[in-house]
Amino acid sequence: MKLLPYLEAERLEAGADEVGRGCLCGPVVAAAVILPNDFAHELINDSKKLSKANRERLVDEIKENATAWAVAESTVEEIDEINILNASFLAMTRAVQALTVQPEHLLIDGNRFKSQLDIPYDCIIKGDGKYASIAAASILAKVHRDKLMATYAEKFPGYGWERNVGYPTKEHREGITKLGTTPLHRQSFKLLPDQLEIKFNE
Repeated sequence: MKLLPYLEAERLEAGADEVGRGCLCGPVVAAAVILPNDFAHELINDSKKLSKANRERLVDEIKENATAWAVAESTVEEIDEINILNASFLAMTRAVQALTVQPEHLLIDGNRFKSQLDIPYDCIIKGDGKYASIAAASILAKVHRDKLMATYAEKFPGYGWERNVGYPTKEHREGITKLGTTPLHRQSFKLLPDQLEIKFNE
């Protein structure tokens, strides 16, 4: 299904999405993208429905064709301090603020959003499978975060982050049980099903 190019044609809309809310470690990453109304690509879709190769191929095309794009993060410390939902809102806010072109309206993936931005918005459930700008944002955020977690995996081997990118897989949880946590683990999350006593490795 071809995604919609806009919600309203006569205004400058930015799509925004985040990646990494369900992970046990690492930052939550968001992106904001303004696409020209006439931009279309048959592969652009919800990043979760695309192969890794297609996501990485699309990143360059999105960046080259976008009117503006930006990627931003909320740190593990912020996630633990203000909770993952608010940290996701903060990351999306930062991505919008980093755009070189000010949008007139935001299309936010999901059913909730709050920020200090003085820009009207619509929350769109499963928006990354409906609007091209949100899908583009999901792709940029996903590729950025996956590469980040692969880099972190080199520093903290044994958790399989190069494969699971921080999600609560069997391999990741076995790593936590065996090795303890890292400074990148979200201490406010239930890291293990029975929440064993786990040591903290600096």
